[in-house]
Amino acid sequence: MQDTSLNSTPVKYNKPIIYFLLLWALLNAVQAFTLEIHADEAYYWVYSRFLDWGYYDHPPMVAVFIKAGYSLIHNEFGVRLFTVISTTASLYLMWMMLKRYKVDAINFILVISGIFVFHIYGFTTTPDAPLLFFTVLFLYFYQQYIEKDSLKLAMILGVVIACLLYSKYHGILLVAFTLVSNIKLLKRGSFYGIVLLALALYAPHIIWQAKHGFPSLSYHLSERSNEQYNFEYTYVYPLGQLLMAGPLIGWLLFYKGFTAKVQDTFTRALLVNAIGILAFFFLTSFKGEVQLHWTLIAYVPLAMMVLIRFTQPGAKPKWFNRLAVINIVMIVILRVALIIAFPPLLKVDAMRSFFGFKDWAHLIHEKAGDNFVIFNEGFQNPSKYNFYNNTTRGFDYDARYYRRTQYDIWPIEDSIQHKRVYVVNNTFPDRAISTDSMKIYAGTWYGGWVDDVRTYQKIDFQVESYKEILAPGQKKDFDLTFKNPYPFPISFTNTNQKHKAFLEACFFKGINQVGMQQSDDRFNRISLKTGETGHFKFNVTAPMQPGKYELIFSIRTEPFPGGRNNKIINITVK
Repeated sequence: MQDTSLNSTPVKYNKPIIYFLLLWALLNAVQAFTLEIHADEAYYWVYSRFLDWGYYDHPPMVAVFIKAGYSLIHNEFGVRLFTVISTTASLYLMWMMLKRYKVDAINFILVISGIFVFHIYGFTTTPDAPLLFFTVLFLYFYQQYIEKDSLKLAMILGVVIACLLYSKYHGILLVAFTLVSNIKLLKRGSFYGIVLLALALYAPHIIWQAKHGFPSLSYHLSERSNEQYNFEYTYVYPLGQLLMAGPLIGWLLFYKGFTAKVQDTFTRALLVNAIGILAFFFLTSFKGEVQLHWTLIAYVPLAMMVLIRFTQPGAKPKWFNRLAVINIVMIVILRVALIIAFPPLLKVDAMRSFFGFKDWAHLIHEKAGDNFVIFNEGFQNPSKYNFYNNTTRGFDYDARYYRRTQYDIWPIEDSIQHKRVYVVNNTFPDRAISTDSMKIYAGTWYGGWVDDVRTYQKIDFQVESYKEILAPGQKKDFDLTFKNPYPFPISFTNTNQKHKAFLEACFFKGINQVGMQQSDDRFNRISLKTGETGHFKFNVTAPMQPGKYELIFSIRTEPFPGGRNNKIINITVK
């Protein structure tokens, strides 16, 4: 009988893996060093400048990764340093788990390097980078915990699960499906110790969410799922997953992985997680758009099941190696083309963000100097401006047409009140503001100065109910409750103010505003001290056309378009 212990594999057997991991790390390091910061990475870099237990969009582990790397190297490579290291470590740990199943080293290299989504998160630092690492780490220690119920392993798993959840909320799926695959865990006393330790370590994030009104839950479970369903979301999902698994070999990986036989408790966990996570997001596509990379954690167990299946006689097609090599070459060519800025790639929106914004950021800084700069097209561009100028003076004005972001929580807005600021947008020149234009290959931006700025993005109106059924034209009183979150008194008065303030009720269908009503001047008589609570009763008239609408209350101060000052209120007119 063959020895299946971890120590039975000859050193020679590890050599191809070591060479592969070195090449993997080198390619990712080159890409991390040569490419400009991506918009999302820049946003998470700003996270790292305001370290906290939570953020509007995500938990804080990505900020920790960036903080650790950037403290060593102050450029794009520093932002991505721990992603390059952790991804390489993840692949090595996957190999360590698979060795006992006598997986072939060449098969491992061909399958792992052929999975496209692993390449994406081999060098870019988003919440998915730590999520991938702690997913593999969880499975690594879970494999040992199955065989040995020890306090040490239980404590390690408790810490790893907390880190998994601190990386991205999707991590809970891995834990849940693992439990589904092995319900006998409920009979282990140490299992409850794992749960309690993970919850204790995760408590600071829960407290942060509670303190800020659970913004992440509201955004991910309510606002994102409020978008109108489009059948394209569902049929594009499986096609996108085939691409993520590998443009040429993805279909085979799904087939071989899903039809692999369960050999033990661990392989059952792998199979249940691979199928369960992919199925979960497929069902989610019926509520709204599912971004292709959300399924990243499913590809770890899927790849491992495929490789275990390939150890069985006749399971691997004879032509697989040739197809896999072509698949890898295609991916590597794409990555090299990105490194050398191959012109056709620059026409793709997802690629364009990697190029030209360093000069753009410096150009705007030349015009704005050390003054604050307000951008009105989302969190991406102010974040890139902040990164390349090593500052936090770039601010995202979250208009009513967009969504809320972490910029609505950070203290940056506090500092711009009644200051002279430079305002930038890339939609159209505003006659009241724009005096400058800045053109790069990615587009044209317009800029100009605004004196004595006043904004109220942090004001959050609370209402009794976020779902209402109204008749066409029916009037409805909304009792708006809000408090002053700023460290200074605020007043909505327009007396002796350079820029007037208005409270407006805006009805939306999708991204289009289809109606707007302005409150009377009673709103402008409200003044609040720091932490003081205010009330305003707004009489709103429902649209005449039956249908489903979203109602947003927006404080608009000239010359800006108005912010988003409440969670979405769903209105059904019938």
